Amino acid sequence: MKLIKPRFWNTKNFISFILYPLSAITCLINFTKKLSNKEKFQIKTICIGNIYVGGTGKTSLAIEINQLFKKKFKTVFIKKNYENQSDEINLLSNAGKIISAESRENALLSAVKKKYQLAILDDGLQQKNINYDLKIACFNTEYAIGNEYMIPAGPLRENLNEIKNYDLIFLNGEKKNSKLLSKLRSIDKNIKIFQGNYKPLNLKNFDLRKKYLMFCGIGNPHEFEQTLIKYKFNISKKIIYPDHYKLTNTDLEQLIDKAKKKNLILLTTEKDFLRLNKSQRKNIKFLKIKLEIKDKKNLIKILTSKL
Repeated sequence: MKLIKPRFWNTKNFISFILYPLSAITCLINFTKKLSNKEKFQIKTICIGNIYVGGTGKTSLAIEINQLFKKKFKTVFIKKNYENQSDEINLLSNAGKIISAESRENALLSAVKKKYQLAILDDGLQQKNINYDLKIACFNTEYAIGNEYMIPAGPLRENLNEIKNYDLIFLNGEKKNSKLLSKLRSIDKNIKIFQGNYKPLNLKNFDLRKKYLMFCGIGNPHEFEQTLIKYKFNISKKIIYPDHYKLTNTDLEQLIDKAKKKNLILLTTEKDFLRLNKSQRKNIKFLKIKLEIKDKKNLIKILTSKL
């Protein structure tokens, strides 16, 4: 979904109240999906998705889970081939094997034919006709659950009560959010909840005495900014584009011009960098980030028992 999240999604307000009746359409679509027959594929599956729209760290978590299990299983990422999400496909392909197709069913069938043993799906929790072995829902600790309404009145893709049907919850981000934790526990007191923080991997490539112009087009630009602040980057200017936005040459020329005028270094995310053409990447730095999972041993134990 290519968008910048509207501010009214953060709170219950006049606009969200006006749009609230339209959320019944999202509710009806989700209900219809749940009536479909579930298909089981001859491969172990872990689906990592979100309920809150975008920016929850699901791709980062998919990469980390692949790291945990690639020695035990012949693993493959599964990603539905959305035209505007080539950035995530590129990111996953740098971390392992990937099959991307117009449907997740076709991708899984291809994985079975190629004798992969474990498929890690980046997104797909709202596709109810696939019987996944493990379902993980990610939340960002900053945005949490917004105003708790479903699209279009709020940022939720389905009712929050759906977490009862999932195996694990991941809370990703720099901020600690006890309110979000309590809310999720009130829905399902027994669900396993893990936490993840973003850790830079290439800090040595940066001179932190310099000033930077941060730009990005991701689901949660604020989280990226908070990570930069945590690691002492001097951000003099920031420019935010819609999620999955592909920079035009004109956009890039404007960025370069703004950076030159104030002697700033252009800095972006790895996902945004991979979205650029090779000819556009000159003099642009990206921060390579991994999701650092807390209580990793317990996570491995739980996942192994389910697979």
